[in-house]
Amino acid sequence: MTFLSQLKTGGVIVREGAQARLLPGLNSTYALAQAAIAAGAGLADLLPAGGETVDLPALLAAGAIDVPVRHPEPARMYLCGTGLTHLGSAATRDAMHAGTTEQLSDSMKMFRMGLEGGKPAAGGVGVQPEWFYKGPGTEAVAPGEPLTSPAFALDGGEEPEIAGFYVIGPDGVPNRLGFSLANEFSDHVTERINYLFLAHSKLRPASFGPELRLGPLPAHVEGRSRILRGDTVIFDQPFLSGEENMSHTIANLEHHHFKYAPFRRPGDLHVHMFGTATLSFAAQLTAQPGDVFEISSPQFGLPLRNPLAVAPATGPAVVHSL
Repeated sequence: MTFLSQLKTGGVIVREGAQARLLPGLNSTYALAQAAIAAGAGLADLLPAGGETVDLPALLAAGAIDVPVRHPEPARMYLCGTGLTHLGSAATRDAMHAGTTEQLSDSMKMFRMGLEGGKPAAGGVGVQPEWFYKGPGTEAVAPGEPLTSPAFALDGGEEPEIAGFYVIGPDGVPNRLGFSLANEFSDHVTERINYLFLAHSKLRPASFGPELRLGPLPAHVEGRSRILRGDTVIFDQPFLSGEENMSHTIANLEHHHFKYAPFRRPGDLHVHMFGTATLSFAAQLTAQPGDVFEISSPQFGLPLRNPLAVAPATGPAVVHSL
């Protein structure tokens, strides 16, 4: 397996096995992706030889590692995702939006649609999933940095996910770079009030990395989601991902995102989160400021850790008339 990481100060690290090295002459993963697109090659084919050996865990602990890929213009980096895509996801969401036994919740209806039509034959188009937008690249939080909940939020909770990274080529075709761990941070209390508040609940930061795994997503992904309060683990549950554990194929989810022409603008960067089925919110746990979310999977390298913070209150938004 080949993994890429990006330094906040500029520079790309490649890790194969236990050895990590700083790639000479390369400032960013985005620049590498652009070169690969221009050459019609894969990322791994363009990795320069040599380079200084580095201690990647030490760099991560020192706060030197950024999200795996950033766009030089944050407004051209889209953070989006799809929900109700995993075989275990319906129970949690249905509990938020439950109806009677005679009346299925909209969450359960959407989940059943995925079960019945989310995995079309190769080349076919399946049912479209739930979709959400989280914000531009300014909302992509580096590993180790706080996930900050706005003061008006009713909750700030983790969602352990896998994210795909895509750069749009000059021909308008999306090019997938690879996959990383993600924390799709959300406000589940707001969402629970009414499913129509889902869009509000998702307008929050998210974190990615620390490492980008090149190549296709494994069919079966195993990981753990933990919350630490000081030295005490207050939440610890496994999560599963990969198509064996999903009601949609990755190709179907990609199609229903990139079928929209505005999402195929050359040069843009998209980070797409593919959903989850494990939430501490479902275990009636409320995270507190200072708690640390930890998402890990041996298949994706180093763990992703972020503390929870809450922004100070600012009062009502002020609008000036010109």
